[in-house]
Amino acid sequence: MEEVPAGTAQESAQGARGLRGFLRRLTSSKAELEAEELQKTTGEEGATPIKKCAVRRRACVAGTLRTVTLRPRGGAPSLEAELYDGSDVISLVWLGRRRIAGIEPGRLVRAEGLVSVQDGRKVMFNPRYELRGGS
Repeated sequence: MEEVPAGTAQESAQGARGLRGFLRRLTSSKAELEAEELQKTTGEEGATPIKKCAVRRRACVAGTLRTVTLRPRGGAPSLEAELYDGSDVISLVWLGRRRIAGIEPGRLVRAEGLVSVQDGRKVMFNPRYELRGGS
């Protein structure tokens, strides 16, 4: 019986994982790959995935702003931004604001606040936030 050098089985397994990953990237849609990348970023930021955020609990979330809209609430201005982290979406709402420098679509943001639900969607009102990376 022939002896196999140490590490060969491990190298073979890593090669197979690399090939599987390559094939998955070829067959996955662009949206799936972006979602996966955003989920990695969320973990690196130490944030909770939006999908796992409990209602009426404080949470720290991180992701990319998809849309930013000026939407009046009760006669007062409010700036609403949709944050996507690859797992789910949460609306970030700043009451009494028409514009916030740096809050724009495509921007990476980390936000912290109380998670609530309004019209079946997760919402964070007046969250603390940090602008991350470039747009």
